[in-house]
Amino acid sequence: MAKKRDEIAENLTWDLSTVFENDAAWELELKSVSEKLETVNRYEGHLLESAQSLLEITEVELEISRAVEKVYVYASMKHDQDTQVSRYQEYEARATNLYAKFGEMFAFYEPEFLALTPERYESFRREVPKLEQYSHMFERLFAKKEHILSPKEEKLLASASEIFGAAAETFEIFDNADIELPMIKDEKGQEVQLTHGNYISLMESKDRHVRKAAYQALYSNYEQYQHTYAKTLQTNVKVHNFKAKTRGYDSARQAALSSNFIPEEVYDRLLESVNKYLPLLHRYIKLREQILGLDDDLKMYDVYTPLSDLDYKFNYPEAVEKAEEVLQVFGPEYAAHVKKAFDERWIDVAENIGKRSGAYSGGCYDTNAFMLLNWQETLDDLFTLVHEMGHSMHSTFTRENQPYVYGDYPIFLAEIASTTNENILTESLLAETTDEKERFAILNHWLDGFRGTVFRQSQFAEFEHEIHKADQEGKVLTSEFMNQLYAGLNEKYYGLPALENPEIQYEWARIPHFYYNYYVFQYATGFAAATYLAEAIVNGGSEAREKYLTYLKAGSSDYPLAVIAQAGVDMEEITYLESAFAVFEKRLIELENLVEKGVHL
Repeated sequence: MAKKRDEIAENLTWDLSTVFENDAAWELELKSVSEKLETVNRYEGHLLESAQSLLEITEVELEISRAVEKVYVYASMKHDQDTQVSRYQEYEARATNLYAKFGEMFAFYEPEFLALTPERYESFRREVPKLEQYSHMFERLFAKKEHILSPKEEKLLASASEIFGAAAETFEIFDNADIELPMIKDEKGQEVQLTHGNYISLMESKDRHVRKAAYQALYSNYEQYQHTYAKTLQTNVKVHNFKAKTRGYDSARQAALSSNFIPEEVYDRLLESVNKYLPLLHRYIKLREQILGLDDDLKMYDVYTPLSDLDYKFNYPEAVEKAEEVLQVFGPEYAAHVKKAFDERWIDVAENIGKRSGAYSGGCYDTNAFMLLNWQETLDDLFTLVHEMGHSMHSTFTRENQPYVYGDYPIFLAEIASTTNENILTESLLAETTDEKERFAILNHWLDGFRGTVFRQSQFAEFEHEIHKADQEGKVLTSEFMNQLYAGLNEKYYGLPALENPEIQYEWARIPHFYYNYYVFQYATGFAAATYLAEAIVNGGSEAREKYLTYLKAGSSDYPLAVIAQAGVDMEEITYLESAFAVFEKRLIELENLVEKGVHL
């Protein structure tokens, strides 16, 4: 039973007094930042008056942005630690409003800046050398120039943002609030309400009848409302294609990827490589079928249940010790920061009533890189701890080595730092145990992670690209069209006949990431790059480690592909993908050999 917040031991909570000493200090800062924002309109229309005004207004924007972030971080984390506290519900709402106000007050900056000619910009740089430190930020803004419309058109598009987001919002409300999923019977024969929250745990049940019941109950809902889901997704795709066309891009994918300066070839190479190595996934699925004793009868509702019966438990002190030991591979500087995170209470560990579910790494430039967990003592929790620590160390190294303007990083780079840690942990756990049942459990955990992140997210990426192309070509995205497309892709990826798994054709309807606009592929590229990097760091010694730390320190001071190239990964080539699939095959072979020995029995 989860405890109340005030019953949690202090050493298992994060220390937010390092952000603001108390709520009163937060209130004062909110007031101060709000007052500063009220003075911003005096800068509108003056950005390019002189080199000095460009510098001054740029620095004012960055200074206020930095303050807004700190105000928001405190409010959102206070809210997340116990969402039932009305004071912090209000704080989060006020901080969100402050963010919106900031965006509104500085809306003039980009259009005004883009009126600057290259010749005048060079003249400004010569006149005020201090502008040089912002050159990469300015370069990124200039790159948008050909896709920026007239001020009148930009204002019109901005005013329609709520309309553009309506399809995604409708999906979210319909899927999470309006739909009540059926009741099913659990392992004890008791009636339980199926929810989005308990679906995965039911799919991991050892009882096949429970898995089948949960699976069929969930997809009966998506079958019933398939036409509504098709309309919301079709409308969302149309929004992406409309925006891309309006701004002069060739496609929605080009528009989405260019915002992070990622060439479309990265996406294509991922899908080409994944398709080439689908026989490995088919082998893993066949092995799963053998382990579960299903004799050519494995269904999609059998894909999630763990194959190991081993109860791999870690209490939190053991997990801390293991994380500190494993992450020493990155060297003394990294290890010292990890120790600091544990010693100085960067982590909110224990579950409590009202606490936000899941896990994340947060904070901002002027705070610690805090982490939220909901500790349950499982192997998954240990992996989550090192995953979030990877994000937090990325943030820490970036903030220590970059000015505020480059003190962040895109999701494309973020997932590499976190999943490299997961891969390092896997390497370590395998290296230290000869117990075959333990090896079986670790290999199963890693192979399932690879399947769910590299193969599954690539399947999503392929579907997402196909529906955007179809709409662009004038095809109507009916539920029938999407059912057929998704069923075909699922059969191709898993090697399981679509006719024997009819419910899976509706899975597209429940995936929120299809509303995010070419987002999911980054999970697959990130995990593959992390697999490649972990091998290099474990086997390559100090040179590989130093290159990796250079990437962690770079933040957004260069384009994403240039930053990850510093770690030794060329994401426009297939080497990192080939290497990742080689690791998958190596671990699959070991699992196959353990099954040959009957370790699973």
